[in-house]
Amino acid sequence: MPPLQRQVISTDSYNYLLFLPDELRLRNKTQEPLLPTILFLHGAGERGSNLDNVKKYGVAKIVEQKPDFPFIVISPQCPRGEYWNVERLSTLLDEVIASYPVDLDRFYLTGLSMGGYGTWHLAAAQPKRFAAIAPICGGGNPQTVRNLRNLPVWAFHGAKDNVVPLSESEIMVSALKAHDGNVKFTVYPEATHDSWTQTYNNPELYEWFLRHRRQKAVG
Repeated sequence: MPPLQRQVISTDSYNYLLFLPDELRLRNKTQEPLLPTILFLHGAGERGSNLDNVKKYGVAKIVEQKPDFPFIVISPQCPRGEYWNVERLSTLLDEVIASYPVDLDRFYLTGLSMGGYGTWHLAAAQPKRFAAIAPICGGGNPQTVRNLRNLPVWAFHGAKDNVVPLSESEIMVSALKAHDGNVKFTVYPEATHDSWTQTYNNPELYEWFLRHRRQKAVG
């Protein structure tokens, strides 16, 4: 049985894992249907040059267990010693959109820990690219949340997180609420840093994603 995720080497951006739902059907269709897509950003521990490490946690792990997962999933790998870079992620998005049957109105962004920070940063820089975002145990610059006020956000954090303080998410959520943002916030009372396992194992997250479509620009 071939692997469910293909490794893609990019010369201009990040190398990434690619998951295509029912890949054979997509390849054989003359007119490929446009599919909802998730960009998943891993945490600091999965950095490096071995893409198999990206499968340890998060959506890249979920699709290894669910061949019928209904999203295209793009899971890039950040090199060792680096952090997620908005320009390189933007280049990756352009490559993905040009290469696969991505529904631009159902493009979702999520990440954990370092990827949670990356989710806040990328969404604030390019909010019109996404239909909804789900940052997990991350944080960001509250001065940028004005850019997110029209973007549905569901943030997650463990109350006992000993790596990224709960306050990191609280600051972002409070700032977004002050701008009348569309934000949900789930705090797991007993969770430490791993607030992602129960989040990504919960079908409600993916149902919530699919309830949202990208808002069209007015004017």
